[in-house]
Formats: sequence, structure tokens, C-alpha cells
Amino acid sequence: MLSNSIAWAKAHPAQLLGAPLFLVMVASIFYTAGWGIFDDTILRVGTFTLSCVVLLYASMTRQGRAWWHRLIDLGLIVAVLAAAYRYFWVAEELETGLYELEQTDVLMALAGLAVLAELMRRMIGLTLLIVCSLALGYALFGRELPGALSHAGMDLEQMLTTVWYSFDGVFGSTLGVVTSTILIFILFGALLDALGVGVVLLKLSFRLTRRLPGGDAHAAVLASGLFGTISGSSVANVVGTGVITIPMIKKSGFPGRFAGAVEAAASSGGQLMPPIMGAVAFIMADVTGITYLNITLAALIPAIFYYASLFTFISTEAKRLGMKAQGKEAVEPLTRLEKLKGLAFVVPLGLIIVLMIQGSSPAQAGFWALITAAVLGVAVDPGLLKKPSQLWHMVSSGAKSASTIMVAVAAVGIIIAVMNATGLGLRFSEVIQLVAGDSLFVSLLLMAGGCLVLGMGMPTVPAYLVIILVMGPAVQSLGVELIAAHLFVVYYAVLSAVTPPVALAAFAAAPIAQANPLRVSVTSLRLAVIGFLIPFAFVYQPSMLLINDSFSWFGLITAVVTTTAAIMLVAGAFSAKGFKRALYLAAGFAVISPLWWVQLLALALVPVLLFEQSRRGTLPGRHFFCKQL
Repeated sequence: MLSNSIAWAKAHPAQLLGAPLFLVMVASIFYTAGWGIFDDTILRVGTFTLSCVVLLYASMTRQGRAWWHRLIDLGLIVAVLAAAYRYFWVAEELETGLYELEQTDVLMALAGLAVLAELMRRMIGLTLLIVCSLALGYALFGRELPGALSHAGMDLEQMLTTVWYSFDGVFGSTLGVVTSTILIFILFGALLDALGVGVVLLKLSFRLTRRLPGGDAHAAVLASGLFGTISGSSVANVVGTGVITIPMIKKSGFPGRFAGAVEAAASSGGQLMPPIMGAVAFIMADVTGITYLNITLAALIPAIFYYASLFTFISTEAKRLGMKAQGKEAVEPLTRLEKLKGLAFVVPLGLIIVLMIQGSSPAQAGFWALITAAVLGVAVDPGLLKKPSQLWHMVSSGAKSASTIMVAVAAVGIIIAVMNATGLGLRFSEVIQLVAGDSLFVSLLLMAGGCLVLGMGMPTVPAYLVIILVMGPAVQSLGVELIAAHLFVVYYAVLSAVTPPVALAAFAAAPIAQANPLRVSVTSLRLAVIGFLIPFAFVYQPSMLLINDSFSWFGLITAVVTTTAAIMLVAGAFSAKGFKRALYLAAGFAVISPLWWVQLLALALVPVLLFEQSRRGTLPGRHFFCKQL
């Protein structure tokens, strides 16, 4: 073991030098989850600063990096450290209420924001950077705008005090939730990846779906859903599992564009699936005041419908292509070691649920889940301790993933601060109400469109926060349940990853599938179409969410029946042609209409569809009733 470690250290000197940096990041996350917050200011500002340094150091030590790029990275590290140091000094002075920012304070704040902007550009993309820039521009120059968009005005010092030198902006409450609750689950996902749990889930999924036509595609959906709920990133999930699933889907007979689309749609949906739901469930609990367990309970039935639709559409496509089930002999069995490795996923996940039911905080549940997974992983495969590269991958990937989400949420803090300081959120709500009037349907369409536009190129958490602050109050004012309004936003923020023209998950899958990115994104949009309908279904039938005050068994049954019918009708449209395709597709959308007579007309087509598909032997979903094991 020692010789292996020495050899690895000689081969990776830059990583060895950065080891203390990454270890401090991981240790601080672990300590905070297990023992609580020792100082809120140090935790928020310190973790943000450390996140910036981690990402910049990783960039600086990347192979092939030009010397002048490394020099820029070093300058950015110095800038963010200086800005953080100045923050602590100014924050203490501001507590007296008599301090005015000096020129040094202004320069240091601008330096900190510049580092944040550059990391936004590198790690998140231009979309979030543009939105934040517009927000800062609005804060400074919004007084010059006409009519309702105008505000009282802010000078540079006031803006920097709000955005940087306070707990209202970059270091706001959302960043506090991430540092105290979410980062431990990011480490948990990195640990499972290092333990090889992703490969085990894939093989298990292949075994469970071996009797279904298109079994490899079904396996990709199942595995991506299981691992995606923890990974919290559609793109990371596509890259992580897609390198295995996409070639296998193509090998089974599906075209490349379809293989990439399946992985993109399934990986995106992982953030909709309880119990972890990426990271957004914890943020939603903080924003709404609804308990984490109730949020996951509310999200359960819609998520099941989303994945049921993917299974149904894949089954329909497989039958259209004349594909047959592969059978048991085509599936590589799980080894004893792999079966035991599966415990590192199942046991900690069950432990999280049990601890949360007993009243533990999410951070405490994640803390013990991480320890349990680590103990089980080493107990099952002691050879891991002799693989320093694998252990380092866990530490470095966990630190980088945690740092990336810190940058994203810190950037959203800028938008939140400007909206609160200028009243922009209320003005947007007024505009939406003016355009939509009393029409809930039009308001929902506007919010859905806004989610897709702002969510393009943006991770789920920042997209959710931006949209719910802008459009949430307007929709809730029309009588929509609080949890329904927030889940509505989450669905469209997630599905923006498969929506052209900036379908990040589909674009990540395209090169693996060796297919045209635009064709992959269009196909993934088609596969995920039920996901676009489900939010409207639970807004008009809130009993689907189980926890709302107006819950009724009749409402739940109605929601289940109509949503099931929508899946079957849309799947029928995929296998039909011409007028029938248009008819089934229109009926699939109409069956979740708030108008009961429109629902009945659409439901009347279901028996016709069942008869036709049964006669042709292409009944959607009938293979789900096969015995799997």
C-alpha cells in the first residue's frame, strides 16, 4: 500500500500539492454536517472562498494549461482571498451602522464579484452570467427606466453593500442552506461513484429489465433514475452512466439519436425522483417552510408517472422496430462482490429515510449515510485502501462538485438581493397578472415558458430559485397550492436540460451516441413530453401531491386515471401515423384539461387505442406485467 501511494504521488505532484486544499474542503463539509455550524459568517464566506480556490487551483494544474492562463488563475486566487479578508473587516464595522465603504472596500468587492463572474462563465455557462449582469445593471441604472420597471435607485456603494457585504446577496440564506445541508449529499454521491456503485446499479438494471423489448434502454432509464436522484446534475449523470448505457442501447438495435435521448431524458428526471431529488428538495424545504419529507412525498407520484412514461415510450419504439426481449442468457450476472457493493447504496439510502422519519435533520441523515457507505464499501472491498488514485478521485471530485454548486448558488444570491432591494419580483408578478388576467392556464404557460428560457444552460437549483422568486407569487395569487407552484417550477427547470435549442443533457449525450446534437435534443424532448404535462396535471388535480389541504381520494383517482390515459395516448401517437398520430397526441394533451367534458372526450379514445394496439400487438406498456425475476 505504501509503495503504491509513493508511486502515485510521484506521478501526480500537482495533485499532491493541492491535497490539503481539497481535504480541508471535504473535512469542513463533513464537520458541518456532523457537528453543526460553528460560525455562520466563517462558514458561508470561508466555504465560498475555499470553493473558488479549489476550482481555480484545479484549473491551474490541469495538463496542457498555458503559462499565462495559469498566471491568470493565480491572480484570481489572490483576488478572492483578498476580497474575503476585506469582507470580515468591513462586516464587523458595518455592525455599528455608521461605516461607509472606502475605495479599498469597493475595489475588493468588485474583485470578488469578478472572480465569481469568471467562475460562472467557466463552470456554469454564459446564461447565468448574463442574468446576473443584467440584475447588477438594473440595480445601478434601473432608476432611468420608464414606468413600473423604474425603482428608487442605488449607487455603487449601496449595491456592493447589499450584494457583497451582507447576508442578503452572495452570502445569503440560500448559500447558508447549501453549506449546512446540501454539500454532504454531494460528497455522498462522489463516494458512491468512487465505490463503483454506478456500475452495480447498471448491471442490476439490465437484469431487472431483461424480459422487456429494448431492455438495454429500459435499464438505462432505471439506472439513471436511481443514480440521478443523488448526483444532482443532469449533465454529470449523462456523462457518468451514458458512456456505458448509450453504446449498449445502440448495440441492441436503437438508432444513436434515440440512445442519446433516452439517457438525457432519464438522467434529467433523476432530480425529480425522491428521496434525494438532487439537491433541490432541501432548497425547496428552506424556501417554502414545508418539511423535506413532505416534499419528497408530494414529488413521488409525479416522478413515478414520468419514469413510467419513459418506459412506455421505449416499449412502443421497441415494438415498432420489431425488437425482442434479450432473455436471461444475454445479461451478465452480478458477482458476489457487486451484490455486496449494492449494500453501500441501499443501506445508506434506507438509513436516510429512517433518520428523517425519526426527526433527524437532513444534514445529520447525510452525515451518517456517508459514514455507513464508506464503512460498507471498505468492508466489502478492502482493496480500495490500496488504491490511492481511486480514493483521491473521491476527494477531488467531491470537492469540485461541491465547489461548483457553491458558485452557482452564490451567483443566484446576486439576483435575489437585487430583486429584494428594488422590488423587481413584485413588478414581474404584477406584469404577469396584467397579461394573464384571471386565467390560471395562461399564467402557468407564462411561468413554464419563463422556466424553460431561464433554465436553459443553468443548473436546476439556480434556475428554480430565479423562477420561483420572479413568477411564484403571481401563480400562488391565483389559488395554486404552495407545493404545487414550487414543484411546477422544478419540473420545467429540470426539463430545460432536454429542451432545444440549449439542451445541455442532450448535447452531452450526443457525442457519446455519435449522433447529431439537435436530433438528440428533439428526440429527448419527445420522450420527456409527459414531464411537460405532469405539472399541469398536479396543479389542476392537487390530490396527486398527497399532502395538500384539499386532498381527496376521488381527486387522486381522477389524477391517476387521466395521467395514465395521457401516457397511453401519447405513446399511441408515437406508433401511429398521419391523422391518427395528431388525434392521439391532441387527446393526450386534452385528457389533463381542467374542463371535465374535454377530459371525457379524450378518455373516450382510450378504448379505441387499446383495441387497435392489442390487434396489432403493440399495446404500450403490456410488457411491464411480465415477471422480471
